[in-house]
Amino acid sequence: MSVQSYEEVKELTRKLVAIPSIVRAPGGETNCARAIDSYYGNLPYFQKNPTQFKMFQTVDDSVVRHSTYAYVKGTKGNSNKTVILIGHIDTVGVDDYMKYKEYAFRTDELPAILKEKMHVSEEVLRDIDSGEYMFGRGTLDMKSGVAGHMFLIKYFSEHPEELCGNLIAIAECDEEDNSHGIISALYELEELKKREGFEYIACINADYTTDYYPGDPNRYVYLGSIGKLLPSFYAVGKETHVGQSFGGLDPNLLLAEITRNFSLNTELCDEAHGEVTVPPISLKQSDFKDGYTVQTALAAYSYFNFFTYSMSPIDVMQKTKEVAVRSFDNVVGYLNTEYQKYCAKLGVDYTPLPWKTRVYTWEELYAELAAEHGELFTAHIARFAANLNQAEPELDMRVFSVKVIEEAWTFLKDKSPAVVIFFGSVFSARIEVTGKNEKEAALKSALEHAVHTVQPDCKNPINIKMFYPYIADSSFMAISDDMASIESLLNNMPANKTKHHYPIDQIMQINVPVVNIGTQGKDGHKLTERVNMRYTFDNVPNMTYEVVKQLLK
Repeated sequence: MSVQSYEEVKELTRKLVAIPSIVRAPGGETNCARAIDSYYGNLPYFQKNPTQFKMFQTVDDSVVRHSTYAYVKGTKGNSNKTVILIGHIDTVGVDDYMKYKEYAFRTDELPAILKEKMHVSEEVLRDIDSGEYMFGRGTLDMKSGVAGHMFLIKYFSEHPEELCGNLIAIAECDEEDNSHGIISALYELEELKKREGFEYIACINADYTTDYYPGDPNRYVYLGSIGKLLPSFYAVGKETHVGQSFGGLDPNLLLAEITRNFSLNTELCDEAHGEVTVPPISLKQSDFKDGYTVQTALAAYSYFNFFTYSMSPIDVMQKTKEVAVRSFDNVVGYLNTEYQKYCAKLGVDYTPLPWKTRVYTWEELYAELAAEHGELFTAHIARFAANLNQAEPELDMRVFSVKVIEEAWTFLKDKSPAVVIFFGSVFSARIEVTGKNEKEAALKSALEHAVHTVQPDCKNPINIKMFYPYIADSSFMAISDDMASIESLLNNMPANKTKHHYPIDQIMQINVPVVNIGTQGKDGHKLTERVNMRYTFDNVPNMTYEVVKQLLK
């Protein structure tokens, strides 16, 4: 059996895209959540069961925004088994559309604008003419996935007799920034577990998928999800006048060498189950000078994206420190070599420069200062972080972390150059789904059944892979790392317990295997973002339907 989803999912996608919901933009995410909430409220099932859908605000958030959930209770039996559907309703911005920003949300009009007003590639023009794609911000990433879940909630609300268990769909805000939406949803899921007795057994995300290479004919579904960390570096140098250039140590030089050794270093790729992550890449490098002076910078910072399949936060921190130590060694050696050459040119005696390699993790620096100063330091730094967060609630987490480290640095007697390593962003946990327990085995089997069932109706081969390769809210559904690794992660986050609260207790209350049966298209986060309609509006909802039926049969 298949569900006839194409037309309704297409129309729902068009309506959702028409609601601008750029992450953090005032009112947008809430407006989208309200539209979904209204959709559920107009269904007869939810008019009879008004406590089974809800729009809820994010917690511990400087932005006022909302998410929505709805659930159907199956009548086939008395099982409390519950499958979770998730998808995000926020999008990235539309500045890339320039003066045509308003058309980013008009799926019917945008193709003509792209053809007539913008210089797009021949491939994009072919895709427009093919009629197989819907263009617009959020079509691919990932309002069409949310639309598919809305359709399935409606379908099962009309056919609860097909379910021996329960199905809940969450449309969450803020996936593109700091994941306040899914983190807040965890508290709702925890409350429903207590109130309804839900036994969560699996999570299905519908985040976007795309080609691995030009002309890739395959479609992909994924067991598990990639992990993501943000190794960050705070470098303190020794300032000097440019006329005495060897009299100091430029922190920008330290970070440049770290970037050379860290960014796109394939030795830092993670491998598991025959799959390989992309290597780390630089996302930011900056010093703290406000304007032009002829004094070198006092300090600088940088951070890097780091994907994981099998590495724990402990592993990542260890490799990060190794790179920092090697880079510091290289800079000290380079400076001495060049200074020796310079002394020879001047005809003066060479004396080695005083710089020594000095690298701390944040956990190590904190422990050293706590041992030396006791509560004078620990109470002060906790108070400083809390006051900073209260005074500047919208401060970027990376900058917040640097300010905390700067404050800690004032307690250090030895002010000679050093590098402090820390984790600077929300933790997206890696999730492995191998079939090692009953829940994983059931989800794996259900996915294989769904692919086999839907494949005859899909013109492209559907492949099952491990690890969804992009950052996704799936990472908040389970934890594959041990508690020692999580503790190490949090101990190396200056923002922990103030700017960032990792909801480990709530995650462990859910702790289910995940699969991504997602939208498919091209150019996510680009002005030519587009979704393949046949696969996304038809095949994807049907695969999700089959997985749900198998898990709740």
